Amino acid sequence: MRELADGETMTPKVRGVEIHARSARIARARVRKAGGHATITGSDFFLLEPTASYSAVIGNPPYIRYQEFSGESRARSRAAALKAGVSLTGLASSWAAFTVHSALFLKKGGRLGLVLPAELLGVNYAAAVRKFLFERFKSVQLVLFTEQVFPEAEADVLLLLAEGFNEGPTDHATIYQAQDAEALASLSTPLRWAPLDPSAKWTGLLVDPDAIEPLRSLKQAGHFTHLETWGDTTLGMVTGNNSFFALSPARVTELGLPRKDLLRLSPPGSTHLRDLSLSAGMMRQLGRNGRATWLFRPAAEPSAAAKAYITAGHLAGVDQAYKCRVRTPWYRVPLLAPADLLLTCMNADTPRLSTNDAGAHHLNSVHGVYLKPSVNELGRDLLPLASLNSVTLLSAEMVGRSYGGGILKIEPREADVWAMPTPSLVQARASELGAIKECVAKLLRSGNLMEAVAMVDQTLLLDSGLVTKTDLRNVRTARTMMATRRASRSDRGR
Repeated sequence: MRELADGETMTPKVRGVEIHARSARIARARVRKAGGHATITGSDFFLLEPTASYSAVIGNPPYIRYQEFSGESRARSRAAALKAGVSLTGLASSWAAFTVHSALFLKKGGRLGLVLPAELLGVNYAAAVRKFLFERFKSVQLVLFTEQVFPEAEADVLLLLAEGFNEGPTDHATIYQAQDAEALASLSTPLRWAPLDPSAKWTGLLVDPDAIEPLRSLKQAGHFTHLETWGDTTLGMVTGNNSFFALSPARVTELGLPRKDLLRLSPPGSTHLRDLSLSAGMMRQLGRNGRATWLFRPAAEPSAAAKAYITAGHLAGVDQAYKCRVRTPWYRVPLLAPADLLLTCMNADTPRLSTNDAGAHHLNSVHGVYLKPSVNELGRDLLPLASLNSVTLLSAEMVGRSYGGGILKIEPREADVWAMPTPSLVQARASELGAIKECVAKLLRSGNLMEAVAMVDQTLLLDSGLVTKTDLRNVRTARTMMATRRASRSDRGR
């Protein structure tokens, strides 16, 4: 309640928009219980024309991903964001447009308070939203949580508190850390964070500046670069139906398929890519274990056995799957050449590079890295090993994106800017790296990732004098904190 000059009181008034009728009733009841009066309009939020007349806008927009956010609703949302000069891609989830549209209801100097997915910090499609917030508001504050606030939703969230609409720009954000929602009453001392480019990923604000400095210095000195310096990272092949096209050796024998109708295939998934290389021997062992190491891709004139299998697929409706339906013939998967390196894209620990010694094709459960001719031999021999250093592991946490299940995902565009040792550094340390290669491989095969990383750190970074032990300790601590943050949110959501 707000006291007036004559001693009377004014009931706080709240206006809201809610497309779901039951939720609107609950909202009215909660505002009344808090001593206010609510006018809730039942409508699609994007049908309301912004009036720029409100002192504050608060909300918890829906987190509908682009796959389910389509049709007229998506079109209206993108049109609403464009009114503010914000162009969203077709991959944008619904909250991005809600954030921009909400701000347009504010009068000059107004405040915006939203519960948003932590995707704001790192996804590429949110770049325009991040830039909008810094350009249009005088102050931007974020509250980050170390645990999941809504475990049942498996969504990592943050609080956005932006003040001074149309009084921007600002050059920094104020960052608070909280364990959970109950900790909001006693927030710790904030961090002032000033990004060089507000539209770039904000995941760097989760990292101690003392850990960022070694990465910055190594890049500036020409010892570290991006993965795209080594080559191009691409998505894998899409079959449309892996259970039909990806076959185990036993299944191939059962079907009587000849070699001409088959191609070597890195099995679906990436659990087998935990070594420095994928060898022909490993492929044979995977096949003996029942993994799908063959891709069904008939020759121009399929064998009799292949024709029978194609007919069986047609009768089972495989040809009606979208990816099959739009290609001719439906049973010939579009090919990518075998990549030089295979990159795991969904990881509980960290992305891994493996040399594709088997010359296997890969599906979209992994990415392929095609090395430039000038570094092909060096990259195939030593880049998977050299990439297992603490600086590269920290960079993966910064450029990748964390999912609700604690998984770190890295897309090709993100892999392009993933920090790697330069070809010149790897070449300079080639003999030393070669000397530890087999030992590191054994550690990886036994599941001792961090012991392997420590060995590479010593050989690549410490023995060469590129970093100090203190630098390395700061990098390792920062990477551990980010990885633990992912894992703790996963545990909380179970």
